[in-house]
Formats: sequence, C-alpha cells, structure tokens
Amino acid sequence: MKKILIISVFLFTLNCSLNKVSNTHGFRFLDSKYDKIIVNKSNKNDVKKIIGPPSDISNFNDTWFYIERQKVNQSLIKLGIKKIEKNNVLIIEFNKMGMVSDKILLDLNDMNDIKIAEKKTKKKFQQDNLVYNIFSTLREKINAPTRRKKK
Repeated sequence: MKKILIISVFLFTLNCSLNKVSNTHGFRFLDSKYDKIIVNKSNKNDVKKIIGPPSDISNFNDTWFYIERQKVNQSLIKLGIKKIEKNNVLIIEFNKMGMVSDKILLDLNDMNDIKIAEKKTKKKFQQDNLVYNIFSTLREKINAPTRRKKK
C-alpha cells in the first residue's frame, strides 16, 4: 500500500514539474482579437469592447497601442532564465471620425536586434599638451582655499 502511495506521489510531482511556468504581461490573445477589428467599419467603442482600454495612447495622432508579452522558463539547467515566447504589439490608428483607419500587428519576428558598437570615440584634444597643463594649474590655484586670511 505504501509503495503505491509513494509511486503515485512521485508521478504526480513529476507531472507538475514538467509544465512550463509562463508569465504574461499585458493583453492576452491579441492575434485572435486582431481579426475581429475591421478597418473602416469598427470604431473606438467597438475596439474597447473587443480588447479593452489601450496600454498607451499617442499624443500626436489618434493611435492606440496594445501590448502582449509572455515569458516562459527555459529549463532547469538554465537556472530560471526566461525566454520571450510571445511579444505582440497591436497598433490601431483612428481617423477624425473615430473609425479604424489602419491596424498593424507586430510579433516576435518584427523585433529589432540592437547591436552595441564596440568602438570608442576619441577626444580631439589630449590632456598632455601645454595649454591643458596651464589651464589645469590655474584652475587648481583658483579652487584652492586661501591659506592666510588678512586681518
């Protein structure tokens, strides 16, 4: 009886540990809600009913942004490092009448890899020249506290 209980507990915990833990930020299922919005037919109220209030609203033109990001644990070997599984951004533009004029869905493949330049810029002047030395000594003398106070 004990063996069956131990085996069942072992199998139960084994099944629980194989499921990947995911953290979702923002709106869920933006790709399926994207199809429900129709250009030149849907308005702001329809979009709010379908998706909800936007994550961000543009100040310059009437554009709404919806964000969905899902991170998943990679494996036990990676020690909790998470991998981005979904990164969807829905951009909806409205015309002056409040109707949807354009909609764009950006996914994980549309993300840009930013490469950091390894080169360093050089100064046009060097600190070892004569003019720099003269001005640095003058600066030290100006900033130095007075040694004697006159009475």
